[in-house]
Amino acid sequence: MSRPPTLELPEGARAYRLDTARGTFAVLDAGTAVLGTALLVPGFTGSKEDFIALLDPLARAGYRVVAVDGRGQHESGGPAEESAYAQEELAADVLAQTEALGGTGPVHVLGHSLGGLIVRAAAIGAPELSWASLTIMSSGPAAIDAEQQARTRMLVEALPSLGMEAVWQAMRAMDAENADAPDVPPAVGEFLYRRWMGNVPEQLIATGKQLIGEPDRVAELAAVPIRILVLSGAVDYAWPPEWLDDMALRLGARRVVVKGAEHSPNVEQPEATAEALIDFWSPQDE
Repeated sequence: MSRPPTLELPEGARAYRLDTARGTFAVLDAGTAVLGTALLVPGFTGSKEDFIALLDPLARAGYRVVAVDGRGQHESGGPAEESAYAQEELAADVLAQTEALGGTGPVHVLGHSLGGLIVRAAAIGAPELSWASLTIMSSGPAAIDAEQQARTRMLVEALPSLGMEAVWQAMRAMDAENADAPDVPPAVGEFLYRRWMGNVPEQLIATGKQLIGEPDRVAELAAVPIRILVLSGAVDYAWPPEWLDDMALRLGARRVVVKGAEHSPNVEQPEATAEALIDFWSPQDE
């Protein structure tokens, strides 16, 4: 579970609900689209707050930055039906969000972890879309690593019988037994609990199953005419970096490894992550 380093929004950033053709979504919005707009899509159990540390550096570079809670995620809400969170539904949401941001220059889309699978599906399903670029961050070619599949399967199977509160307490107990687990400031800890309890259980179950069963769709994405960046930390428990190295080669994509980061470079090394994104999005590269 990603932990934002701070919950304080940078000056000029605002939180509101973005109206789209597929409903409203809770977003954080910062900056002015001098060079374009960035749409940031979070991962499994994540939220828009995972991108707080990227808002200021990307906005200062000339981008409007919009981080979103997906359907059934944290503050966006959603129905209590697994079918509502099928990957094609979540991909259609991203396309609707893109449309709602229209008129703000080139749109650069980034998906983190599960979000990477969702934005990939959106790009494959709408090859005529007008995204300026696609960044796949800490997200691999197919299903997650076998050990992480087992952990995710435990979560998916426990939620219907135990419920959100009991599963949260079980996860906290596991963290307490891990001597390497970082200390969490009280305010962040309270936020993580609120975020977890704000998720729709059916969303977690459906998207957890996607992480376990995702097929390899690299060849399909490679056929889409779009510039792609594959970005990750130097260590990753969900998709090993070498998997992403190979995926980038198959895509003909730019590959960036952020030193000192693991599964969430946006949280662990935000300045270096922002620099990599700005360099990739640079108009000189177009």
